[in-house]
Amino acid sequence: MLKKIKLKNAVGTALAHDITEIRPGEFKGPAFHKGHTVCNEDLCHLQKLGKNNLYLIDLEEDEIHENQAAAILANALAGEGIAWKDEPHEGKISLLAATDGLFKVDTTALAAFNMVDEVMCATLHNHTLVKKGEKVAATRAIPLVMKRVAIERAAAIARQNGAVLAVKTLRPAKVGLVVTGNEVFHGLIEDRFAPVLSEKVTALGSKVDGIAFAPDDEKLISQAIGNHLNRGCDLIMLSGGMSVDPDDVTRKGIRMAGATEMNYGTAVLPGAMFLAAYIGEIPLLGIPACSLYHRITVLELVLPR
Repeated sequence: MLKKIKLKNAVGTALAHDITEIRPGEFKGPAFHKGHTVCNEDLCHLQKLGKNNLYLIDLEEDEIHENQAAAILANALAGEGIAWKDEPHEGKISLLAATDGLFKVDTTALAAFNMVDEVMCATLHNHTLVKKGEKVAATRAIPLVMKRVAIERAAAIARQNGAVLAVKTLRPAKVGLVVTGNEVFHGLIEDRFAPVLSEKVTALGSKVDGIAFAPDDEKLISQAIGNHLNRGCDLIMLSGGMSVDPDDVTRKGIRMAGATEMNYGTAVLPGAMFLAAYIGEIPLLGIPACSLYHRITVLELVLPR
């Protein structure tokens, strides 16, 4: 329950919520924090903020303050790899990455959470690469005072199938590279793929264990894949031969090596001719030539995952 009092009678009163100040281009934030005791010196400042009245809160048994509600919501949303502090401002709490890794969002649970009246959570996109300390989400209770039942319902939805938000640490993969193409194999042109792919691999905390070169020959490509598997590589990346020319036989070599699941083509540009396949549980990624010319392609979407 809210009780309105005139500003001139508010000296000695503890504020029930943060009071926001906005100075365009300079500052947006709390000019006065919840719990601040109003003194005579504050009255002019409060009037400039448009406050002619202040409000006291007398919570009913079934009601909850926005800051307490925000802490309950944050605790329910946060899973593995998510950090937050019980220091709400204006009913809002930010959630941070507790480690480097891949940010994961249960989008179905998040949608259900956001359908509950008077609560919200906004996040980065699912599968975003994040660094420790980076803000990945924020949640808040929208009204100053709300019914406990709504908060409890939202928290229950968030916990129903495990946490909604998580940051998964990337595994250190042992990567084998296969660079295909007659022109590179026979030394007619200098290979540029291996350095590019090696840089992408090491940037994610993994290592390139070996680099093999193969001509446009499906048997030799298959053999190069097999050699990497025998060395214990648990991720294989192949460059070249992903186009539709008759002599582009990398896909045939992948299938000959024992791939039982192959997915060729993506709805992503650059990278429409990307390939993903598996031999057992070992993923194989076929990289089209666009990765030589564009800093970000479909590979940046798939490789971290």
